[in-house]
Amino acid sequence: MKILVTGGAGFIGSHLVECLLAEGHTVLTLDDFSNGRPEFLAHLLNHPRHRLIVGSVLDRKLVKKCLSQVDTVYHLAAVLGVKNTVEDPIKVIEGNIDGTRNILELAYPSRTKVIFASTSEIYGKNEKLPFNEMSDRVYGAPSIHRWSYATAKSIDEHMCFAYAAKGLPVTVLRYFNAYGPRQTNSQYGGVVARFITAALKGEPLEVYGSGTQRRCFTFVDDTVRGTIAALRPEADGLSFNVGSTHSVTITELAQLIIRLSRSASPIILKSYAEAYGPGYEDMPAREPDLTRAETILGYRPSVSLEQGLIKTIEWYRERISLETV
Repeated sequence: MKILVTGGAGFIGSHLVECLLAEGHTVLTLDDFSNGRPEFLAHLLNHPRHRLIVGSVLDRKLVKKCLSQVDTVYHLAAVLGVKNTVEDPIKVIEGNIDGTRNILELAYPSRTKVIFASTSEIYGKNEKLPFNEMSDRVYGAPSIHRWSYATAKSIDEHMCFAYAAKGLPVTVLRYFNAYGPRQTNSQYGGVVARFITAALKGEPLEVYGSGTQRRCFTFVDDTVRGTIAALRPEADGLSFNVGSTHSVTITELAQLIIRLSRSASPIILKSYAEAYGPGYEDMPAREPDLTRAETILGYRPSVSLEQGLIKTIEWYRERISLETV
């Protein structure tokens, strides 16, 4: 197939591009490098079936031109990161909604299949676990910026299903805490990358809140495996949880990373107010029901948390050693 990947130079996107090429597809990558990194695709720049276009999904003319060349689009480009949601909710809301609207509107005339990367964040504070694809969304007050990303992604999903009802083949994937090599290691990225970087540098691992929050972390190889499975027509018009069902507390995660990286770093607790400012809210637990993904996509995660962390730690260890040369 001929496939467009928006955000293809990002953490998940670059892994997806690699796998699609390995499976024989022709891939067009669109990325403005606001989150992605050129080096993540450097080894693919001369690949005969890959082309990189530097640009934004907010550029309708460019998006239209890209879509005219493909059969399917994976829309991964997004404005994300907890720090972003708190500091600049307008950027988060407009960046996510406007980009997705462009993709859907311009894909519709040709009925180009759209696979949209959503998030487990859309379930919000719902405490009824595990989350299935029809679970309620429970958010805090609109004055609490923390919910801007979840709200934007929910609106994106509403648009996806509205276009699906009009005949556009659309699939929604809700990612649960993906981690692995190439993940951003700042407050704008994921906790796994932040913890690993601190552990390898001998710095304290800062656990925000009580540390008892439970999450299910998914190694990027499993995330990509579920993402590629969504190409099948049986996935059209549906949403799927893509994640792991093995949950750990954030403190347990920090302890495991310290052990696997052979670090002597201490763990310190830091309040949400210190990390993100006043009024921040979090959810106590997040766990997916994978029944639909298993039944229709044949998706089942295969990389254990320990296995995935070992691979990720080695990638960051090599990257940090190169930075110090």
